[in-house]
Amino acid sequence: MRYTRLTEPLVRENGEFRETTWEHALDRAAEGFRRNLDRHGPDAFGMMSCSRATNEMNFIGQKFVRSVIGTNSVDSCNRT
Repeated sequence: MRYTRLTEPLVRENGEFRETTWEHALDRAAEGFRRNLDRHGPDAFGMMSCSRATNEMNFIGQKFVRSVIGTNSVDSCNRT
């Protein structure tokens, strides 16, 4: 089985994926966060982290969720 590596971001339009720019893909992701925060509030968002992530990656992730999103719903699988 051979896998093809993605080299460009993809967006879904009308049920189909198409290539786009990084700027457009990040704008769409931010728009989705904004729309769901407006619709459901910050506590509808949660972040899960991986135990293989570095302390720095975990720190910046929880800082983003708490400062930007506005929720304390942060967890990781470090206990297992």
